[in-house]
Amino acid sequence: MNLARAIHFDESDTRVFHSPARTGEWCISGGFEFSNWGEGDLEGKARQAFSNGWLGLETFGRVTFVAVTRIEAAERVRLVETLATHFVEVYGAPSQDAAREVAEAEIAEMQAMCDDFDPNTILSVSRELTDAGVREAYRAIEAPDAKIEAFAVHGSLDD
Repeated sequence: MNLARAIHFDESDTRVFHSPARTGEWCISGGFEFSNWGEGDLEGKARQAFSNGWLGLETFGRVTFVAVTRIEAAERVRLVETLATHFVEVYGAPSQDAAREVAEAEIAEMQAMCDDFDPNTILSVSRELTDAGVREAYRAIEAPDAKIEAFAVHGSLDD
C-alpha cells in the first residue's frame, strides 16, 4: 500500500506557504480545507496553498510536491487517528469516532491514487474554484530510471 510524503527540491515552500510541511511527512490532498472558500479568500499565501498545496499530516502545513512511498498498516492507522483529532480540534467534529470515518475516507482516497503509481513518482495538485465548488487535478512525474554510471565513479586504485 502506498501513500505520499512531502518532498522539497528547494526552499520555495518556506516562502510561499504560511505554514510549510516538513520534508518527509505523510501528506494528503487536504482540499477539504477550502470547501467554504470564495474568490475573496484567495489572496497571497492562502492562494498558493489553495492553488497547489498538499496537506502534511504532522504539521498540517502545505507542500508543493509529494513522492509516492510505501506505508505500513500500523503507520496508516496512526495517521487516521492524527487526522481525526485534527478534525475534532480544528474543525469542530462532534467526536473522535465521527471524525475517524471522515479521516479514513480522506486517507483512503489518497492511498487509492498513490497505489496507481510506482514508488518515487512525484505528484502535484492544482485547484480552481468553479460554480460547483473546488475542482482538483493531479499531475504525476514518473521517476526516471537512473543508470549506475550517473552515480558511480569508474577508475583504478592503481593510479
